[in-house]
Amino acid sequence: MRIDVVTLFPDFIAQCAAFGVTGRAGERGLLSLHAWNPRDYAEGNYRRVDDRPFGGGPGMVMLIDPLRSAIHAARAAAPTPAPVVYMSPQGAPMTQAKVRELASLDRLILLCGRYEGVDERLIRAEVDEELSIGDYVLSGGELAAAVVVDAVARLQDGALNDAESALQDSFEADGLLDCPHYTRPVEHELGTVPAVLMSGNHAEIARWRRMQSLGRTWLRRPDLLDETALSPADRRLLEEWRASNDREPAAGRDDR
Repeated sequence: MRIDVVTLFPDFIAQCAAFGVTGRAGERGLLSLHAWNPRDYAEGNYRRVDDRPFGGGPGMVMLIDPLRSAIHAARAAAPTPAPVVYMSPQGAPMTQAKVRELASLDRLILLCGRYEGVDERLIRAEVDEELSIGDYVLSGGELAAAVVVDAVARLQDGALNDAESALQDSFEADGLLDCPHYTRPVEHELGTVPAVLMSGNHAEIARWRRMQSLGRTWLRRPDLLDETALSPADRRLLEEWRASNDREPAAGRDDR
């Protein structure tokens, strides 16, 4: 997969490709990451990329032409068509389902705004989709783009040393949160590893993990259960978990 990022800070994007799973995906030829600086396409001695907003108000708005030229250059860099995704707090919330959709593409162009944002006319003409990583505001789209790159990179076939680990992540197993995990030592001043995990009984381990996943989702993200069709077996596991854990869910809901 190829990801092109239009950004005023190409060095930051380059660092994203150097570490962890993203770096490994690059080394294995599974992902290539490229940055395009709109300042390189700006005119004048100062290479200006922003100006004051019409109508007044604080801050600056990014200009159309440098961004458009950078997007067009990114598109022309490879023959495969690529959707342009603008990282914006006004965008649709990013979910694991959206990550899987993006990860299935051959190419992707991410547009990073700065200041007060991007001229709306450019968004209407060049952007296919706006995407948000959460209900908060960052100084620019680079950190959001880095999140997308990392999430997409780990889903490339062969990026993880064990592909099974991606299937067990939060939101992947029927949209539920992941279960707790433990490693050595068995005994520690902070507690003991649950005995079932050392039993060797794979059916009981799977049952315990499913129960913990259901309980953790009910406790921390009860909204996710509204979107999940629980089987009778799952409902019994959840009731068993609730009976042994006297805690209230994050949203104060106890109607499940």
